Amino acid sequence: MTRLSMAVRSLVTVLAALLAVTAASATARATTEPKAPADFVALRSVDPTIIQEIRYFTPHNFVGERIDGYRQPLCILTRPAAEALHQAQQRLLGQGYTLKVYDCYRPQRSVDHFVRWAKDLEDQAMKAEFYPNVDKTRLFEDGYIAEKSGHSRGSTMDLTLVKLPALPTRPYIPGEPLVPCFAPQGERFPDNSVDMGTGYDCFDTLSHTLDPRIQGQQRANRLLLKNTLEGLGFVNLAEEWWHFTYKPELYPDTYFDFPVSTKSLIQSH
Repeated sequence: MTRLSMAVRSLVTVLAALLAVTAASATARATTEPKAPADFVALRSVDPTIIQEIRYFTPHNFVGERIDGYRQPLCILTRPAAEALHQAQQRLLGQGYTLKVYDCYRPQRSVDHFVRWAKDLEDQAMKAEFYPNVDKTRLFEDGYIAEKSGHSRGSTMDLTLVKLPALPTRPYIPGEPLVPCFAPQGERFPDNSVDMGTGYDCFDTLSHTLDPRIQGQQRANRLLLKNTLEGLGFVNLAEEWWHFTYKPELYPDTYFDFPVSTKSLIQSH
């Protein structure tokens, strides 16, 4: 009986030790979450007038759920990129427009989430809106999904124009009927932005900035965004009217993984 008691006591001691190690390991992981370098800032601290609609914090995106790493609906950028965006905003406000960002810095863990989703060919919940004419087996080959993203370097953003005064955009309701992202503006998911010919993150060649099928006011809107930003050092990705990178990049070869959160930022005093 005594030996049994001692054996039980030893087992309890071992289990307690294992639990302590596990807890310590979890605590260590929590306290060592990566931080942003000091030259990363929240865009709102540089220009609070730019609208932020961070789509990957919401389920209204091509995956259909909040993306890993988005702890807050927050635009984080390198300071030079944020300051150049502020200059663009000043120019556009005088013409009756405001910028709206859909995405800014994007952690590597978020890109990894996209890659996992793209490899799961069974999950096509959002196909009808975001990639109705693209076979999911071709997302990598056609360049819509990649293992790395310039967004993770901190100087790339996805954005659009909103005519002032800006009207609110109704929230997306998971499970609601989906409409192709290239449908006429009055039919696709409502967005308070000007008509760019497609919605944001539309996996289609119609999203190419200078696609010749996009004419009239839609083309004029794209060119206003493009010309304004390019005049301040931004470079547009030809395949996505919404995608711009500020050059020269502070971190042209570094892909960061700190979460999108104010806690990731080093607060200056």
